[in-house]
Amino acid sequence: MGRIVHPKWAGARRPWWRSLVAARLSLVLALLGFTSVAYVATNDQHQLPRVHTGGGSSSKIVFRKAGCDIKGNINERGEHIYHMPGQEYYLATRVNPARGERWFCSQWEAWWAGWRKAKV
Repeated sequence: MGRIVHPKWAGARRPWWRSLVAARLSLVLALLGFTSVAYVATNDQHQLPRVHTGGGSSSKIVFRKAGCDIKGNINERGEHIYHMPGQEYYLATRVNPARGERWFCSQWEAWWAGWRKAKV
């Protein structure tokens, strides 16, 4: 005994995209679920950079770690600017922790703390 087919569909074929969707939908959903679980399960939270200033909060002398040569300076307009070794005003810049100035170990660290690079 044969299958009963509606006359409207007797000579018609399924559109190509329906067979593709039927075959691939379960695979796509499984991959989506797996990647979603993997994304949520990882705990790759980036730590905030450590800003290196010397001593306790009452210390007036600034100590810097070896390799932390970037000077964080606050100008008279209150702008937080960092100076890299080799820049024009690097040698003239002094770090005064009483004003909130500090040393940084990387440009990323200075940028993350809200400082901008000196223009010259």
